[in-house]
Amino acid sequence: MASVPYPFTAVVGMDDMRLSLVLTAVSPRIGGVLVRGEKGTAKSTLVRSLAALLPAMDVVPGCRFSCAPDAPDPDCPDGPHESAPGVSRPTPLVELPVGASEDRLVGALDIERALADGVKAFEPGLLARAHRGILYVDEVNLLHDHLVDLLLDAAAMGASHVEREGVSVRHAARFLLVGTMNPEEGELRPQLLDRFGLTVEVAASRDPEQRVEVVRRRLAYDEDPAGFAARWADEEAALRDRIVAARALLPQVRLGDGVLRQISATCAAFEVDGMRADIVMARTATALAAWAGRTDVTADDVRQAALLALPHRRRRSPFDAPGLDEEKLDRTLEEFGGDEPEPDPQDPGDGPDDGGPDGDGGGPGGGGVPPQAPGPEAESAGSEPSGDRPEAEPSPGAGPAPAPGTGPAREQSPVASAEPFRTKVLTVPGIGDGAAGRRSRARTEHGRTTGARRPRGALTKLHLAATVQAAAPHQRARGRTGTGLVVHRDDLRQAVREGREGNLVLFVVDASGSMAARQRMGAVKGAVLSLLLDAYQRRDKVGLVTFRGRDAELVLPPTSSVDAAAARLERLPTGGRTPLAAGLLKAHDVLRAERLRDPARRPLLVVVTDGRATGGPEPLGLAARAAGLHAAEGTAAVVVDCETGPVRLGLAAELAQGLGGTAVTLDELRADAIAGLVKDVRTTRRAA
Repeated sequence: MASVPYPFTAVVGMDDMRLSLVLTAVSPRIGGVLVRGEKGTAKSTLVRSLAALLPAMDVVPGCRFSCAPDAPDPDCPDGPHESAPGVSRPTPLVELPVGASEDRLVGALDIERALADGVKAFEPGLLARAHRGILYVDEVNLLHDHLVDLLLDAAAMGASHVEREGVSVRHAARFLLVGTMNPEEGELRPQLLDRFGLTVEVAASRDPEQRVEVVRRRLAYDEDPAGFAARWADEEAALRDRIVAARALLPQVRLGDGVLRQISATCAAFEVDGMRADIVMARTATALAAWAGRTDVTADDVRQAALLALPHRRRRSPFDAPGLDEEKLDRTLEEFGGDEPEPDPQDPGDGPDDGGPDGDGGGPGGGGVPPQAPGPEAESAGSEPSGDRPEAEPSPGAGPAPAPGTGPAREQSPVASAEPFRTKVLTVPGIGDGAAGRRSRARTEHGRTTGARRPRGALTKLHLAATVQAAAPHQRARGRTGTGLVVHRDDLRQAVREGREGNLVLFVVDASGSMAARQRMGAVKGAVLSLLLDAYQRRDKVGLVTFRGRDAELVLPPTSSVDAAAARLERLPTGGRTPLAAGLLKAHDVLRAERLRDPARRPLLVVVTDGRATGGPEPLGLAARAAGLHAAEGTAAVVVDCETGPVRLGLAAELAQGLGGTAVTLDELRADAIAGLVKDVRTTRRAA
C-alpha cells in the first residue's frame, strides 16, 4: 500500500461527495458526512485524502488526548496541564474497523491494577485519538450495535466515558464523523443515521471518457505515488488555502430571518423529525456562503443545504429510497422567500465569474475541484428473476389440483404487495453464539450477567463478586495486612452474559400458479415484506429463494440488505407449476454453504406456501424427503400457510411437521396468538 495518499483534487467526478467533505472541513459542527454508494467508487480514497487538506492543529505537548493549549480539557486523564506552548500535529484521520472491540474504541482500564493498587492505568482508544480530527468508519452499516451505541453517546456529549466496576475515566471526544457504506449490504440504524449531518449518493460514471480518465490517473498513481502527488501539489495547496480562508470568514457570515424562515419551512414541508435538520441546514448554508467567499446566505445556499441535509432524514421505513422532491423544494423556497439580502459589492466572490444561478457555493470550485453537479440516479437493486416456461398439463402423480381460478398456466405480471404489518417475533430455540442482534437468545459481550468463568485472553467484563470470592481464601497466605484485597491474575473472573443474536432468515416463497391468484399473492407479498421489516429491525441477514415452473432460484443470496430483498420480492413474477421439493433443496444448499461461511450464525427457515406440489413423479413425496433433510440438521423452520377457501387440504401443516417446525396461517401471523411460535419448535439434534 502506498504511503502517499491519493490527492483529493485528482479524483474525477464525485462532486456531491467532495462538496460535502469540504463543507464539513470548513464547519466541523455540521456533524459529518455519510456516503452511500456502490463498491469501487473512490469513497474511501476521497475520505483518506481529506486529512491532507486540513490545517495542522496545536496540542499540549505529551498529551495523548490532543488537548488544545488554549483550552485544555479539565477532565483529561493526562492532566492537569500547565500553561505551555503547544506543538503542531497534523489533523488525525482515525479509521474504526467494523470488527473492533469496545475496548479498542473507547480505551481499556487495567482492572488488575485498579483492584490491587487503586491505580487508574488507562490505555486510550480510537475515540481519544480522533479528538479534534476525523473518525472514519468504512462499511458503517455493518458496525455492531454496541459500538454504534458508544458512537452515539460520544457524538451527543462530545466526550467518552469508560466504566469498569466503579472505576471511571472521562475524556473529551469531539470529532468529525465520516462513514461510507454500500446500501446493498444493509441499512444504517436510524439513530446513527440522524447523527450524520450530510449524506450523499455516489455511483460510478457511465461516461466512457470520464471512466478512461479515472483509469489513466489511477495507473499513473500506482506506478509512482510520490511523483503523481507532486503533479497535483499546486491544486492541493490552493484548495487547502481556500479551506483556511473559508474557516476564517465563517464567523462573519450572516444568517438573516428570511433565510431562517426558508430553512424551517423546508424542514416542516418535508416532515423531518426533530430539530436537528433545521440546525444542520443552517450550519451548512453558512458554510456554503463562506466557501463562496460571501458573508450573506442566499436562497441558493439553502437549496443546496437541503439537498445534502434532508434526504436521509425523511425516510419513513427502511424500504423507502432516500431522496428529495426538488420541485417541492423549489416551491417551498419560493413561497417563503422574498426577504433575501442584497449582495454586498465589497464581498469577494460576488463578481460575474462566480458560476451559474447556483452561485459558487454550489460546488467546491477552485483548487482543482470542479463545480457541484447533480448526483447520479440510484441504480436498480438488480434484475428481475427469470421465469420458466409455463406448463399446460400437470404430470401424472401430481398433488391435488389447485382451486379453479388459482392455477393459471401462463406467467402473470408481478403483483403489488399488500400493506405490511407488525409481526410477532420468531426466534430460533436454544442459546447461540452468533453476532449481536435482536432476535434469538445467545451468549454475547452485552446483556444480563448469567455466570462467571476464567478469562480467555484479555479481561473485558469483570465479574466482581466472583473475583472477590476467588481471591478471599488466599488473603492470609498472601500476607494481607491492610484493608485492601490482594488480587492476583488467577483470581480474575470474566462475566458470562446473555443477550440476543442476529440470525440468517431464509425465505422460501412459492411463486407458482397455485399461489398466483392476484389477491392472494398480494397478501403473501405483504406478509413476507412484514417479516423482512422485522428482520431489518432485528439485525438479521436475509436470503430469498423462490420456486415456480420447473425449478427453484436463489433470487437474493444471504445479505444484510433487507431493502434489496424487498425490491426483488416486489418484482417477483408468478405462474407455472409448483416444484416445492426444488425450493426446499435449493434452501438446503444455501444453508449448507452459509454454515461453512459463518458457522456461528444460526438459520431460521421461513417457507411461504399453500403446501401443494406439482410436476414430476410423486411431487409430494419428493417434498417430504427434502423437508426431512432440514429436520435432520435441526434447522428451525416456520411454514406460513397461504391456503385459502372453505375447503383446505392441510398440506402446509404436513410440510411443517416434516420440517420439524410450526405452521401458521396468514391471519395468525398478525395475531397475538403466535407470540413465541418458533420458541416452541423442538428440534432434534441427536448424535449418530
